Amino acid sequence: MGVRTVITAALLAALTAVTAATLRVGGDLGAPGHLLIWYGVGWALFAAAAWTVRKVPPRAAAALVLIGGVALSAAALSAPPRTSDDMYRYAWDGRVQAAGISPYAYPPAAPQLARLRDPWLFPSGTGCQGWDLHQAPTGVCTHINRPTVHTIYPPVAEGWYLGVHAVSPAGSRHKPFQIAGAVLAVATTGALLLVLRRRGDPWQAALWAWCPAVPIGAVNDAHVDTLGVLFTVLAFGVGPGVRRGALVGAGIAVKLLPGLVLPGALSGLLAPGRRLRDRLAEAARVLVPAVLVVALAYLPYVLVSGTGVIGYLPGYLHEEGYDAGSVGRFAVLRLVLPDAWAGPVAIAAIALAALYVLRRGDPQRPWRGALLVTGTALLVTSPGYYWYALLVVALVALDGRWEWLAVPAAGMVLYIETAQGLRGIPVQAWPFGLAAVIVATGAAVRLRAGRRGDA
Repeated sequence: MGVRTVITAALLAALTAVTAATLRVGGDLGAPGHLLIWYGVGWALFAAAAWTVRKVPPRAAAALVLIGGVALSAAALSAPPRTSDDMYRYAWDGRVQAAGISPYAYPPAAPQLARLRDPWLFPSGTGCQGWDLHQAPTGVCTHINRPTVHTIYPPVAEGWYLGVHAVSPAGSRHKPFQIAGAVLAVATTGALLLVLRRRGDPWQAALWAWCPAVPIGAVNDAHVDTLGVLFTVLAFGVGPGVRRGALVGAGIAVKLLPGLVLPGALSGLLAPGRRLRDRLAEAARVLVPAVLVVALAYLPYVLVSGTGVIGYLPGYLHEEGYDAGSVGRFAVLRLVLPDAWAGPVAIAAIALAALYVLRRGDPQRPWRGALLVTGTALLVTSPGYYWYALLVVALVALDGRWEWLAVPAAGMVLYIETAQGLRGIPVQAWPFGLAAVIVATGAAVRLRAGRRGDA
């Protein structure tokens, strides 16, 4: 074994130990005071391991990536969810569907569903005290957040919840969804290795497999976003056309965010010199199957629940400050713009990034355009939920532009700051503002290096 291989393995072992310690003793959303310190150590070890693995021989690098991803997932399984209670809604939606009821029909606190309330999801005798316990006006105490509103999740996500519920042993509580998250995380690592092997740089898959946001967000907190990430990686692993469009559509039907990769999937569509007929045909080969997959996924739920399939989405957007009347996001933009301008400018920035990709994007590297649009969207909207950036992590692994990893790192910092009760634009702006500086610096360095190479 080479020296770099041994060093990388040692760093991976340390990263795995730190991940386990973070989740066991580092705190939780109710006591987040020390989490940022643990996160910082984990990110430092990740950066060091990702740096050293670059010079490891490809076969050994691929093995280390996979083994490290499995080890980190195992570490993340060693504790119950520590920083998010979204997984409890997943378990509930699966339970409701198994009873033959649409998950969009009733909120968890509805009396119509009282017979389905498992004691582990609806505990008694706790005083409803705990960071992951919520009390409805009716007096119902539950681990499910927002118990008085309908589910927000699209139909492929709901199908995943039903599938996990169907294979879960009685009394297994939260663990099946964490294991399912681990399966998705490792499967995404495998898909990345397959795609990257063709290019001879399998080490880049480490940027996903070892990123601290993955074991925490995808496995311990079991966020379903990882299923959408897997579909997206598979979409860019196949050739352009119908299969890519269908896989992107499946990702959108898990979580709407993968819709941001569509401009990347159509990179160069508006490049000068192309005939209109060719452009329309290429767009149709991607967009039509994407739309059909989303429509077919929604169809059975629409037949049962009608417009109820929209769920809590409008309320969520209002709550999170993304509507025109309450600009509570867009923190970086709000540092330099009036509040009323921030939303429209953010939309314009995302649209310009998409237009650039459609006109100047490289169709041989569609993930690069997808990364630009998705990363830009998260920078300008600056959401407080770091798991939204899991998609960015996977796109970074495909493209190798490590500077965009500042986006999930910023999300993790902001999430813990919010849990500590810190509020205000500066609190939200500095993590994403620093991330924007890192991304811009990385782009400038690459541009300068490219010009030197052309000289």
